[in-house]
Order: sequence, then structure tokens, then C-alpha cells
Amino acid sequence: MKERMVLRWRLAGLLIAVLVIVALPYVLTRSSAADATRARDWVTHTAEVRARAFGLEATLRDSEAAIYTMLAGSSSPALDERAQSAHNRAPELVRQLRELTADNNTQQVRVGSLESTTIGRITLMDQAVGRMAAGDKAGAYASMADAARLFAFRDALGAIIADEDKLLAERRVEARRLDRDNQWILFGTSAAQIILLVTLVVLSERQIAQRLQAETVARFAVQRSGLIVQAVREPIAMLDAKLNTLLVNEAFAELYGVEDLTVSVGLASVGNGAWSAPALLQRLSDVVARDRELWDFEMNQRTVDGMDRTVVINARRLEEPGTEHPAVLLTVSDITARALVEQRVNELNRQLEGKVEQVSDVNRELEAFSYSVSHDLRAPLRHISGFSSKLESHLAELADERTRHYIEVIGTSARRMAQLIDDLLVFSRLGRGALRLQPVDMQSLVEQARALVETEADDRKIEWVIAPLPIVVGDENMLRTVWQNLLGNAVKYTAHHERARIEVKGERGRSGDWEFTVADNGAGFDMQYAAKLFGVFQRLHRASEFPGNGIGLANVRRIVARHGGRTWAEGEVDHGATFHFSLPASDLGKASSTGEAA
Repeated sequence: MKERMVLRWRLAGLLIAVLVIVALPYVLTRSSAADATRARDWVTHTAEVRARAFGLEATLRDSEAAIYTMLAGSSSPALDERAQSAHNRAPELVRQLRELTADNNTQQVRVGSLESTTIGRITLMDQAVGRMAAGDKAGAYASMADAARLFAFRDALGAIIADEDKLLAERRVEARRLDRDNQWILFGTSAAQIILLVTLVVLSERQIAQRLQAETVARFAVQRSGLIVQAVREPIAMLDAKLNTLLVNEAFAELYGVEDLTVSVGLASVGNGAWSAPALLQRLSDVVARDRELWDFEMNQRTVDGMDRTVVINARRLEEPGTEHPAVLLTVSDITARALVEQRVNELNRQLEGKVEQVSDVNRELEAFSYSVSHDLRAPLRHISGFSSKLESHLAELADERTRHYIEVIGTSARRMAQLIDDLLVFSRLGRGALRLQPVDMQSLVEQARALVETEADDRKIEWVIAPLPIVVGDENMLRTVWQNLLGNAVKYTAHHERARIEVKGERGRSGDWEFTVADNGAGFDMQYAAKLFGVFQRLHRASEFPGNGIGLANVRRIVARHGGRTWAEGEVDHGATFHFSLPASDLGKASSTGEAA
């Protein structure tokens, strides 16, 4: 847009310069011509004044000469006419002088004096002619002498002619100055016109060069576009308003068997009838006639290679440059592989649905089995525990030390078996129950778990280091179980240390999830057995050292996994252990974390 405005201003300035350079010489030339005409008129005017003055003098002299000739005794009609010429012509010449010098007051005064002198002289000349006719030659000579003495016009004529000569000289100087100025003006305007012409030629050459460069760039762009279209592996075709091919790329020609890319053929005849479907042709006609776009039209085609393909067709109308005829840009996407994949996915989904149904049946069977186990095993255990107690009461003082030991082992084993069944049922329920997701304050859960485990630690000295913890989204009861198990283990496995230290913290991981850590300085474990830590009923220490059933960490892993997190641990024998678990981050947790940090 800016370049267009600059071009417009440049053209406007150039037009103004052309008008000025063309119009100015015309005005100046016309002015100089007018000045030259005026100078020429003044020269002519001076010449006319001089001619009238000299004509008046010649007339008077000729009349005087004729009168003197007649006084000498000659006589003829010609002499009579010459003698009367001053009387007839002199007044007219004086009148003409008066008119020619009408713009000069000084000359008018001189012409007036000359007129009086001329009239007086003509009067005495007429008087001499009259005396001569009366035979008084002496009187005639006397009149002629008086005319020459009293009415001398030589000085008056000389003053008039001298003034005209002076004016003529001034006007000639002015004319030469004007001519010189006109020559400079003509030289300047000619130079300006030459400069303008050179500028126009240079600008024209530059514009032509720029246009040629633009045309070259456009031609290269068209060639590149053509190469790109031909290189694209997606079939592309351009059709005219009658659905005849204007351009097809190599991929289209290869797929539909177009032999000559430069020959226009009807789309319906391309590809052995692959494009002859009436519905498709109607849609493409609507694209041309109604400017409708065809999006993701899916159909099956048999191409020239004999394969049935599933393709997606897109088409839109284009306006051909330089013409009023619309064109259609057609693109074809071969989705045969995708269709086969979708078909396979659908088949796998159906198989998966069957597997899910099978798993649901298995889960229901497991639930029934769990109930059966919990119900059927508890009764015998109650009988064993009850009858061992009755046996102990029945024998009373009759039982020796070995018998009491046997009875105690039976009761303890029965109670342990009952606890194992309860723990196993809890583990089973953790995998089946629905999650009740809600905002959970991890700081509050840790404090609650800490208060619970401290009641079982008697009077032990435990140093707690609990960092600020965020709010997460999860099942509050399940997450409470996680903290109770982890903190309970930390307290249990630091029992042999005089001063226990337990550290709890939560921070962002590299993936953006929350990572929580419980570290202690207790018994630790050998890292080569770390994989067994989170297994059901897996223990790395003897029950005589640290009590427990080995199912707490298995519950932790199952709960964390159901929340989309993971669990892992590090440790070293007699140097403590560190347990980690992660939970997906949420905006709520992020906001809470930010608020607490502030």
C-alpha cells in the first residue's frame, strides 16, 4: 500500500514537472515574441516618423525649387504641379507626424511648431507664386527669401528626427536585451526539457526493468508452483466449468491412468469410470455453479491398477486469472490404509469389549470368591481360636509349659490368619471401589496420620520435618490410607534408633506432576530387593524384628496407581529409606501451592 502511494505521488510530481517544462517555454516564448514584435513595431514607427519628416522636407524643397525655376523663366504644367505640391501634400504629412508622435508630448510640441512653420512657409510660397503671376518677380524673390528666413523648418525637423533616432537607439538596445534574455530562457527550457526527457527515459527503463524482473519472478514462482504441484504425492487436478481437466499432477495421472498431462479430457472418462458416479459429478457441478465447497466426500474407487481404494475428495471453486470462467481445484486423499486400520481398530474394540466383559465376569467371580473366602475361612478360624481358648481353660493347672506353648501358637496363628484375610480383602476392595475425586488437603492428611502413628510410638523421640504440602484432586480416604501406611512404616522401621528423623515434602517433578517424599533414618533395605517392596505379603525384614503383614506398601502402590501416579523407593541398609509417590497436577493444586508459598 505504501509503495502504491509513493508511486502515485511520483507520477503526480512527474506530470506537474512535464506541465511546467512544457507550459513555461510556451509562455516565455510567447512573451519574448510579443516583446520582439513591440520592438519591431517601434523601429518601424521611428522609420515612419523619419520618412514623414524627410517627405515633408522634400515636398517643401521641391515646391521651392519649382517656384525658383519658374522665376527663372521656365514654364510647364509639371512645374505648376510641383509648385502646388507643398500646398497640397504638406498639411497631410504634418497630420501624419502628429498621429505618429501622439504618445510623446515633447514630439507633439515640436510637431505643432513644425506645423506653424510649414503653414507660414507655404503661405509665403503661395504669395511668391501670386506676385510672379502678376509680373512682380522682385516681389516673388522677396517672398521666397522671407519664407526661407522667417519660417526655417530645418531645426524643427532635425529635433524631431534626433529624438526619434535616440528613441530608436534605446529601443534597439532593449530589443537586443530581450533577445539575449529570450535566448537564455530558450536555452534553460531546452536544457530542462532534455533533463526531463532523460529522466523519463531512465524512469521508463527502470520501470521496464522492474516489470521484467517482476515478470521473471512471477514466472519462476509459477514454475516452482508447478514443480511443487507435480511433486506432491497427493493427486491434484484443476477442472474447467464443464468438468474437463485443465491440469493434473503426476500423482493424479499415475493413479487414474492419464497418459498425456497436456490433453484436456472429461472427468467422467478418467480412470476407467472411477469418476462417473452421478452423485459426485452433481456435487462438483454444484461447486462450479453455486460456489459450494466439497469437503471430505468419501467414496470407494477402483483405480487403473485394479485396486479398490477408499478416497476422500475435496473441491472448491477458483477464478482463473485473466478470464471470467471459474475453475475447480480437486484434491484426492487415499485413506485406504486408514480405513483398514479403522476397520481393524473397530474389530479390536469389539474384541476388547468382549475381554472387558470377561474381565467383569472374572471380577464378579473374584468378588464372590473373596466373600466366600472371608465367610468360609472365618468360621473355622473362629472355631480354632475358640476351642484353643476352651482347651486352655479346661486344662487349667493340668497343662504343662509345652501344652500352654502349643495352645498359644494355635491362638496366635489363628489371629494372624484372620488378620491376613482382612488385609487381603481390603487390598481387593481397593482395586474395585470407585474413586470419589475431590480437592484433598495433603497437609491436613499428613498431620492426621502423624497424630495417629505417634500414639503407637509410646514415648519415643521423633523429629518431624514436614514441608508445606499442596491441595490435590483425589479420593480423600484412599490418600489417607497412603499417608498412614508410609508414616506408619517410617515410625516402625526407626524403632531401633534412639533419635528418629522423618521428613515429608512435596514438590513439582520434571513432568509437572506432584512428587511426594517420606524419608527416614531407620533400618533401610538392600536396593537389589527394591522390586519386592510393593508386592503383596512381601517383606524384607523378619516379623520378629518388625511386626506387620507386608501388604501396606502394596495398598499404597494400588491407590497411587488408581490416581494415575507411580511409586518408587530408595534405601540403604541401616541408613534409612526414602519412599516416593507422584500424583497428576491440577490447577487447583497449583493455585493452592502458590498461595501457601506466598
